[in-house]
Amino acid sequence: MTDLTQLQKRLGVSFKDQGLLQLALMHPSYVNEQPGDGGSNQRLEFLGDALLGMVVAQELYRRHPRVDEGELTEFRSYVVRGRTLAVVARRLGLNELLLLGQGEAASGGQDRESNLAAVLEAVAGAVLLDRGYRIATRFVLRILKAELGAVMSSGVTRDAKSLLQERVQRNGMRSPRYEVVTTEGPAHRRWFTVSVKVDDIVVATGSGRRRADAESEAAAAALVGLEHGTE
Repeated sequence: MTDLTQLQKRLGVSFKDQGLLQLALMHPSYVNEQPGDGGSNQRLEFLGDALLGMVVAQELYRRHPRVDEGELTEFRSYVVRGRTLAVVARRLGLNELLLLGQGEAASGGQDRESNLAAVLEAVAGAVLLDRGYRIATRFVLRILKAELGAVMSSGVTRDAKSLLQERVQRNGMRSPRYEVVTTEGPAHRRWFTVSVKVDDIVVATGSGRRRADAESEAAAAALVGLEHGTE
């Protein structure tokens, strides 16, 4: 078993059952190659996903009494999207402890955004089971403090898809078209990769748990490319 002492210090949580934290680090690919080690972190990921969404929604609701449902939804999506969670996972060092199968590790799985977001959610689920909702809530607010602070102070920037639409129209180009490139994961935990085309040329790709998130990420990447003259 991996020594989890330093990780618990970084998380700010002392586990009663360290086996739960160990389980949270087990990617399905690792379990497939180590069948004697039991299940993967997918069930904990499912639980943690729900926890993160609930805690973030409650905090945003409390802190923004005059913001309507639409904006609150945008704020929450920004905080719990895959890219944001992957950044937090790296900050906590989860990428260094994630247990992967040889094939997944060889293909860069340790730094794959979907894997990092999933392991952070699994850890959150493990905290919930081990220490209860109150401590798990404090844990979520602590690890997402910077992200919540950013969205609360400046809000979410204008929708990238709308900005891209305006940009290409100003340049006399046809409207962007979004296409799903790949869909991975089980039915309840899909991971979409989407490309965006301008004048039938792929200018960027994005990924996320929802197709809408993937499209927004692709649009944001396209805007960066256009700013640097890659159009």
